[in-house]
Formats: sequence, structure tokens, C-alpha cells
Amino acid sequence: MPESFLEERLTMCADEHDPAAVARAAADLLLDHATASRVADLFKALSDPTRVRIIGLLAHAELCVGDLARVLEMTQPAVSHQLRVLRHLRIVRARKQGRHAYYTLMDDHIHDLFDQGLAHVRFG
Repeated sequence: MPESFLEERLTMCADEHDPAAVARAAADLLLDHATASRVADLFKALSDPTRVRIIGLLAHAELCVGDLARVLEMTQPAVSHQLRVLRHLRIVRARKQGRHAYYTLMDDHIHDLFDQGLAHVRFG
């Protein structure tokens, strides 16, 4: 049994490096443009330290903008701007209760992605 996904990867090299042969061999593995663009947008969102800090907080608690602003030592408009970006990319979602909106991560995929990135940095 392989210890990691790296041991399960294919090794490909077309004879005589014929571009058509390489294209045929890798075609099933290649992401379409739309999917690649959405994944790139996700990683762009994660490339901002403030957004990563927000995701880190929301991985453990549901928080309103005011509390996020206090913890992050930022203004509410600045936090709201970052949350708008994260909402647009479906990384966080809001739940309205009275005058407040409470933010949390969209789903377990985002939580797992954050945890994996953190583990990679801490132990990598």
C-alpha cells in the first residue's frame, strides 16, 4: 500500500517527446480552463495574510464583523471588504441574526484546505 499520493502518481514521457503523444497521454489529467481559473482564484484568496487569519479564526468560531475587527485590530470596513472577497469566492458564508451577520467557513473543504496548509507550513 502506498504511503502517500506521491507514490501513486504516474510517470509519463512520450517516445521521442512527440507533442501529440504527450497531449494524448495527459489529456485525461488536465484541468479545463474554467476549473483551473476557479482553483487559481481560491489560491489567490489564500495568498493574502489577512484573509488567511480570518479563515483561521472562522475555522474555530462563528464571528460577527465587529468581533473579527477587534481581534484582528482592523477597522470594520476593512474586515467587511475581506469578507466580501471571501464570500464571493464561496470560502465563507454569513448567517443573519437581528442586526448582526455571523460568519463561518463555507464547508469542511475550506477547513481541510486551511488545516493542510497550516500543517505543511508548521511541519513541512
